Amino acid sequence: MTCYRHPDREAYVRCQRCERFICPECQVEASVGFLCPDDAGGTVTQLNRRRTRAARIRQSGPRPVVSLSLIAVNVAIWLLQVMPGSYVTDLLAYVPQLTGIQPWRMLTAGFVHDPSNFLHLLLNMYSLYIFGQVLEPMLGRARFLALYLISVFGGSVGVLLLANPDNWVVGASGAIFGLMAAYFVILRQLGQNSGQMLGLIAINLVFGFFSSGVSWEGHVGGLVTGGVVALVLANTRMLSQQSAQRLGLVGVVLALVLLTVFRMQVLGL
Repeated sequence: MTCYRHPDREAYVRCQRCERFICPECQVEASVGFLCPDDAGGTVTQLNRRRTRAARIRQSGPRPVVSLSLIAVNVAIWLLQVMPGSYVTDLLAYVPQLTGIQPWRMLTAGFVHDPSNFLHLLLNMYSLYIFGQVLEPMLGRARFLALYLISVFGGSVGVLLLANPDNWVVGASGAIFGLMAAYFVILRQLGQNSGQMLGLIAINLVFGFFSSGVSWEGHVGGLVTGGVVALVLANTRMLSQQSAQRLGLVGVVLALVLLTVFRMQVLGL
């Protein structure tokens, strides 16, 4: 008798499922005895590699797919912005006085950056990567994406409420401040030390107030919005509270919409 995979080798053991003869190299130990590689899903070496890879994934945690996707989108749009003759910045930047006729700019502005300053993109994407690695596994992909997009919207609302109507604003900073606020709120809810996070938020806020060309209004809007969204998520964590969580998030969005409409009426836009 020879191994069905190695005809030149003698075999005295049968697979417990298909009953084909298997040599020692092809014997995969299982609870029912020995299986052949076909029934076991691979050879011993292949199965060990898969187990090692799975263990590494468990140790490093799930990949922040949404965060990496958002980074990819931001980088791709920036590359389009810097192309000669590109109108991407003009089409996607947020200008408060255009809110009534082009409201989508309140979201698209969070995906465009200063085309003349790569550092602007780099710092925001690095921050997104850092906080995304922490928050996305904690919240889940859908909730993390909701937090990010609502914070972008909130940042634009902050610009509409506090900045000049003819200001041009680009960048994901509002969303980044939303992520920082969310992480602070979650740390507080978990009873962990949040002092360092508070200090980081304060330093970045102060930097925005005293730096020319930086939209501190968007920072404040994103910060407040991210904190409120995090409060909603943190207080509706139970499976039985999923409906309340969705209603809470919808309520935050509706509040931002109402603030937008109110401010537009005040400005006569």
